[in-house]
Amino acid sequence: MNLIICSVVVLGLIGFAGALLLYATARKFRVDEDPRIDRIVSVLPDANCGGCGLKGCRDFAARCVSQGSLKGLHCPVSTAENIEAIASVLGVAAEATERHIAVVRCNGSCDARQELYTYDGALTCSIMDATGVGTRGCAYGCLGCGDCVAVCKFGAINIDPTTKLPVIDPDKCTACGACVNECPRHIIELRPAGLRDRRVWVACSNRERGALARKTCTAACIACSKCVKACPFGAVTVSDNLSYINPDLCKTCSKCVTVCPTGAILSSFPVLNKTAVQS
Repeated sequence: MNLIICSVVVLGLIGFAGALLLYATARKFRVDEDPRIDRIVSVLPDANCGGCGLKGCRDFAARCVSQGSLKGLHCPVSTAENIEAIASVLGVAAEATERHIAVVRCNGSCDARQELYTYDGALTCSIMDATGVGTRGCAYGCLGCGDCVAVCKFGAINIDPTTKLPVIDPDKCTACGACVNECPRHIIELRPAGLRDRRVWVACSNRERGALARKTCTAACIACSKCVKACPFGAVTVSDNLSYINPDLCKTCSKCVTVCPTGAILSSFPVLNKTAVQS
């Protein structure tokens, strides 16, 4: 009986000594976290989408506190009110940021790109892209499997059942960039939302020469440069057989939209008197 009591006492003393050692170690190596981090985290949307380029909302908050400002930091999910609240916690002035929206740089619907092949593999864009050009023969266009839909945490993307192309809801899109990073063909781009929600972009990523591109997809950019000549602001350029509209120079006059012969240039607003010629 005495042996059992002694064993219990010894084990208790060892446990107590271990607890004291752990407590002393914790006190010595403790890192006090700035309470402002928790305050900023409580202000953030807690999406942990990674759109800021960091690991998550807490990492973003820690970076804000460590540098004492929002310079170079941007949470695409946060509203203007969120940013003002964060700036208030840091004791700095809030910097205005321009809202962005994701756009799909492909207009190759089922009518524009006929199905040429049968695919029996896993229905993901990443695997389909790795194994070939897809079912419609274009090595640059949307594959339509919906990888972008799966990664969007805000329900801003869906696949149109008729065109088989992604459709982005501008009211739900936060420009977190998840779809941009997920697309294996890099056809999704973040562009400024624009004044009065007006945006113009080239909905094509095909870099083949005009005849080849048009053979693959009737809605492809053929690098005819009509858009370049029509733009009075120098916002349109052609490089590597593909047009591109610089959002910083574009005034959304839509002249490029109306002269494009293949309908490869799209806008987020109705364009009157469109004269695109299908040939």
